[in-house]
Amino acid sequence: MSGHSKWANIKHRKAAQDAKKGVAYQRLTKNIIAAAKAGGGDPNANFQLKVAIDRAREGNVPMDNIERAIKRGAGNLEGVTYEDITYEGYGPGGVAVMVEASTDNRNRTAPEIRSLFLKVGGAIGEVGCVAWNFERRGMVTVKGGGVDEDTLLGVAIDAGADDMSSDEEGFEIICDPSALSSVARAIKDAGYVVEGAEISMEPKTTVAVRTKEEASKLMAMIDRFEEHDDVQNVYSNFEIPDEILSQLE
Repeated sequence: MSGHSKWANIKHRKAAQDAKKGVAYQRLTKNIIAAAKAGGGDPNANFQLKVAIDRAREGNVPMDNIERAIKRGAGNLEGVTYEDITYEGYGPGGVAVMVEASTDNRNRTAPEIRSLFLKVGGAIGEVGCVAWNFERRGMVTVKGGGVDEDTLLGVAIDAGADDMSSDEEGFEIICDPSALSSVARAIKDAGYVVEGAEISMEPKTTVAVRTKEEASKLMAMIDRFEEHDDVQNVYSNFEIPDEILSQLE
């Protein structure tokens, strides 16, 4: 089993940035949309959606926003049809970037995403230009603190998980996307605090960031894409070492 999650530092940094920029509502509702799209709009049958709704409620997202996000993800908004599109390209330093969007007007979204690539010093590419370097995986986040790692690992593996990593905040359990809901539910039923359950694109190979300036540019790139209304998720294959990350703080 793997050790420290190489993406944990980026996630923690992003969480702090989102709070400062006041986009927490947007991220929480996007999680609901993605969950409803993946498994349907019934939280009783879609555990990923239930977790996303619980997180949104904890973040004080209004119920109207939550209900609209569920309807959008499940395709139940009257008169509106959303299309899922993935844009691929390269960011500063040639890092691979995948942008997942959901739009009711691809003629509007496509040039806007292309423009964002250019603004961050990158370039949009052809379909498949970087997708080969990513693998779709299910990811369950469990809050740490007094948790016996071996016991949690046993529960996760029995439920169908493939791997588990940890850091000072908690645990990250990896599984096949088809097993996400069952793994997350089993972990919760065993008494653990499930903080997140989502489908993620994990890079097969990563690019190490070597300077503070390069790290700043890459984090700014993620910000620009995530702040776009149609963007659901952004994935890249860069890795920021802890010593450089601390300089950004």
